[in-house]
Amino acid sequence: MKPAFRNVALYCHVFSRSLNPNPLLLVSPFRRPETFHLSAPVSCFSSSMSEPQSSLEKQFDAFRVQLEQSGTLRDRIRSVASEIESSTRLIYATLLLVHQSRPTPGLLEKAKSQVNVLKEQYKELAEVLGGSSGQYYRYHGDWKSETQTVVSMLTFMHWLETGSLLEHKEAEETLGLGSDFGLDVEDYLIGVCFMSNELPRYVVNQVTAGNYDCPKKVLKFLTDLHAAFRMLNLRNDFLRKKFDGMKYDLRKVEEVYYDVKIRGLTPNGEPIGDLETKKPKDNL
Repeated sequence: MKPAFRNVALYCHVFSRSLNPNPLLLVSPFRRPETFHLSAPVSCFSSSMSEPQSSLEKQFDAFRVQLEQSGTLRDRIRSVASEIESSTRLIYATLLLVHQSRPTPGLLEKAKSQVNVLKEQYKELAEVLGGSSGQYYRYHGDWKSETQTVVSMLTFMHWLETGSLLEHKEAEETLGLGSDFGLDVEDYLIGVCFMSNELPRYVVNQVTAGNYDCPKKVLKFLTDLHAAFRMLNLRNDFLRKKFDGMKYDLRKVEEVYYDVKIRGLTPNGEPIGDLETKKPKDNL
């Protein structure tokens, strides 16, 4: 019986190797086969990963609300800035008549009526931005260009009326601005540079109309203004370019002034030589 038993055991061993190539796992005819239970697959996204996903959604939902609120506020600001631009165009259209030798007092009176409208519009702009304290320079670019044009119109009107420069504090008072919503210094300076661009044209038209004393007056004003600007260390590229343009405005006025002086023209439009020939006749 032993050889037969040995042959049966050898047959089972060979058969088990054909089914299980792993030589370490032997199947014996007298041993109960072992059953292997596969564990459940483990996902790389465990339950602990679900919490950051919900916080991520909350974060971007908050971003969405902030962007929508910012867009709505920006649209309201741009709407008021568009109204400011419309009022500025009316003022500019009125001041253009100054170059045609129209009576200055009447034109200034008409332009000042729009300044009161501007004051109300800047008040509305301050109220729109009032709910976002500390966000002045975040939205400043939406009305910056319009404000610079407004300053140029106000300073030109003030110079026509007084012959002097409208100061920064006076410009704020004219527009009804305060500490919470004020006039940016760079906007004021750029507006003053814009105003200087109007003076060479004004001088040429005044000389053409016979006002030969105007070049001297404008030259003194521009010379003082240019010297004051040279005290500043201008780091704003745009402001620096506008200041460089003021030098060309000053040069144009100088050329007109020198031309009037060389010709010997007097404020009443007569050459100095003609006055000297007339004086002996008057004495006779």
